[in-house]
Amino acid sequence: MTLNLPNALALFRIAMVVPIMAFTRADQIDGHFTIAAALFLVASFTDFLDGYLARKTTGGTVLGAFLDTTADKIMVTGTLLALVSVDRVSIWPAAIIIFREFTVMALRGVVAQRGGLIAPSTWGKLKAFTQYAAIFFAFLRFSEKWGPWYFDQYLMLIAVVATIGSAWGYITAFWSVVRHHPTDAKT
Repeated sequence: MTLNLPNALALFRIAMVVPIMAFTRADQIDGHFTIAAALFLVASFTDFLDGYLARKTTGGTVLGAFLDTTADKIMVTGTLLALVSVDRVSIWPAAIIIFREFTVMALRGVVAQRGGLIAPSTWGKLKAFTQYAAIFFAFLRFSEKWGPWYFDQYLMLIAVVATIGSAWGYITAFWSVVRHHPTDAKT
């Protein structure tokens, strides 16, 4: 197995989770949220870049698709858990987002075992963008509340809606594949 640039970017994104989480919790360092936000922004950009490069160079590979989605889920989950631990994100949106991420990963695994494929959707891209924006702005929380919430909390609500919409799309695609690709395997 050779490591191409899109796959290297996905691995880089996974590696970035540790420093993002560390700086999120490093309250003894001035500007630690700004540093974590900058690192998260770089990692988020690699998600869009590796997808673009994969389509441009190899057309995408099975390993690349697996690494990309796994890196996204690790980055979002780790960052949300760190932000919950410092009271920048409420537990309920984080729980919904994390539950969706692992549910979709499981559904994709079942579909792959049956020889099917669930292609990325527009909802999935919207979900990723809104999650990344909400997380980025949670690091840079504005000091003024807009009504009952901070700006980033409104963005997190939008991210939850996009997350649920994207999950619905994956669930319907999953049932379609399961109906058309039954398996004889007993579980």
